[in-house]
Amino acid sequence: MKTNRRDFLKISGLGLGGILASRDIAQTAASTVDELFPGKKRIPTYCEVCFWKCAAWVKWNKKGELCKIVGNESDPLCKGRLCPRGTAGLGMYSDPDRLKTPLIRSYTRKGQYYREASWPEAIDYIASRTRKIINESGAESLALFSHGSGGKHFTRFLRALGSGNYTAPSYAQCRGPRDVAFKATYGTPLPSPEPLDIKNTNCLVLIGSHLGENMHNSQVQEMSQLIDRGVDIITVDPRLSTAAAHSTMWLPIKPATDLALLLAWMNVIIEEGLYDRNYIENYCFGFEDLQTHLEDKTPEWAASITNLDPEKIRKAARMMAQAAPSVIVHPGRHVTWYGDDTQRSRAIAILNALLGSYGRKGGIFIPQAAKIPSYPHPAYPKPKWDWKQTLNGRYSLAHLSVSNALIDASHPDNATDNKIRGWFIVGTNLIHTVPDIPRTIEALQNQDLVVVVDTMPAEITGYADVVLPECTYLERYDDLRASPYREATVAVRTPALKPKWLTKPAYWMVKKLAYKFGLQPYFNYSDYDDVLSWQANQMGISYTELVEKGMLKVPNPSNLYFDPVDQPTFNTATGMIELYSFAFEDEGFDPLPDYTEHPEPPDGYFRLNYGRAPMHTFSRTGNNHFLYDLYPESPVWVNPEVAENLGLRNGDRVILENSEGVSSEFSAKVRVTNRIGPDSVYMVHGFGHSDPRMKKTYAKGISDTQLMTNVMIDPVMGGTGMRGNFVKIRKKSREGLFS
Repeated sequence: MKTNRRDFLKISGLGLGGILASRDIAQTAASTVDELFPGKKRIPTYCEVCFWKCAAWVKWNKKGELCKIVGNESDPLCKGRLCPRGTAGLGMYSDPDRLKTPLIRSYTRKGQYYREASWPEAIDYIASRTRKIINESGAESLALFSHGSGGKHFTRFLRALGSGNYTAPSYAQCRGPRDVAFKATYGTPLPSPEPLDIKNTNCLVLIGSHLGENMHNSQVQEMSQLIDRGVDIITVDPRLSTAAAHSTMWLPIKPATDLALLLAWMNVIIEEGLYDRNYIENYCFGFEDLQTHLEDKTPEWAASITNLDPEKIRKAARMMAQAAPSVIVHPGRHVTWYGDDTQRSRAIAILNALLGSYGRKGGIFIPQAAKIPSYPHPAYPKPKWDWKQTLNGRYSLAHLSVSNALIDASHPDNATDNKIRGWFIVGTNLIHTVPDIPRTIEALQNQDLVVVVDTMPAEITGYADVVLPECTYLERYDDLRASPYREATVAVRTPALKPKWLTKPAYWMVKKLAYKFGLQPYFNYSDYDDVLSWQANQMGISYTELVEKGMLKVPNPSNLYFDPVDQPTFNTATGMIELYSFAFEDEGFDPLPDYTEHPEPPDGYFRLNYGRAPMHTFSRTGNNHFLYDLYPESPVWVNPEVAENLGLRNGDRVILENSEGVSSEFSAKVRVTNRIGPDSVYMVHGFGHSDPRMKKTYAKGISDTQLMTNVMIDPVMGGTGMRGNFVKIRKKSREGLFS
């Protein structure tokens, strides 16, 4: 194991003054819109701050100075309104802590340091190291971890080299169990954004989904309309979340028992004959097996597990059934909790089927999506192996690559012949994203090459051999947006500003690297708007009109809801909605979801729960000065009874220590509140940054990821359950110590 080959570097020797003094760097002079885009008063883009990708306009004031970002009024994903993060995109561009020049790790007798490099030198360095890995171990030994638009360009580069080892942590660390569950049930995974007909529903059920804190734009707008109309909202959450505070019914469930509640709801709906009989007969397979399976899953059975009143369980089930089929049991987005997450998501999928909501108005609609043609390129070479060959049949139902599987394949303890030796990391801070940080670092140190592409000096950049500074989304072209939703749309992103300093777009980096390997035919464009223009023309869309309007709707012949005449077909073994899953049974998993008991916190410990704030996206936005001013640090929520026992008051600073003895690096303030029960603490994910180069967010709050050492792997698809960790609270004394 190469434990000392790659130390974490804070790049502290490259202060802002030193960087600006470099002879290779010249910050783009302030330009007016008339100088950059004669005759233009607004430039089209789509937001990169979260996966919703709302279409937007970048605007200037009367002096020709950049002043704001606003939603595109025609976009169904934002309806002309951006969330706080979207409007704060300017803060990404203006952040003085941004990466500004390529950096290469260098060595002296005294240790390691980063030195500034020119782009040709950085590209040559990466190409040389990459070629050595390919020559010795094959292109398959290269892996890509990415999040966001820039990752698509590097995915094409790795595929052109011959590697199939590319992944987005959003699958195994966020939505994968949900997608696998819905694919097994309905024959297709749920896309992002989720196709939920919230505006037309008569009942919305949120089970561990924090709408209002998790700012999924159009869903939050539509839920607000439901609240105004007095539509029933049922929220299941151990914490009185923002959504729970505006709900018809709040069920403060005991953590880790959600699956028991879902089974009890189905029991009530079946036993009381509240299910949609015609829907079940016409579309579903396995109802009798499900009915038998649920006979003993009564509300009384669930009450003993969930700590909920059995009559409230019944009342909630009846409320859903009364609204059916215009009812939605929200499938959630971040669903990697306790290791049985695919089965819990299966229960949600089945419950929606019992209520007849899938494919029905006010339920889950059939998403409409524009098909973007692939720009002409040669066929990609077929890899000799990929991540699946390292798993000995595990995670057989995962239909996308699993990031932690690639980390395992990169680790020194990988005993297979299929080993990963080089990482490209684009737009994802793995240190705050993937639980079990020590294992990720051990895998990093085992690599012969680590390249990090980012806009900010996130912690992951400190482990790189080469750091490449990507320009922000406001300074570049990217692929056309074709997010599936109620209408098929295409949105365009064009640069509203010239890239600052020596930053570059990912497509430019990839093109330069590709030339070093003779891969020009895969990237045969001059600038990336050549690709966008060609794709628009192939679709019968005027590229000029697309840029002028920012977003266009395209014809789509399919229906949002099931046609009452034409029988829909489902891509399952039976061609029906499978309440009883043959896909699961064939792979040795329970064909019907069942409850599994989870460990309880030891004495003196609390379950660590985490969530989102509407001002931030994961750990990506903490240093944005607009958003930092709104929410600079996340407090730790503590129940008043617990606070009294521990002698805690509002504003006291504490650290958290998990049951494996790992303590948070930094402290956070206490928030004493009745909005959380006595068995848990709560905080917002994405804080506790340990890199001082991000001057605003450094040492602010606690990193929940740092405390996630008990990772509960989902055996069905490999998702990393991250809610199985217990912590105790240590208070800071007057002497500055913690007790």
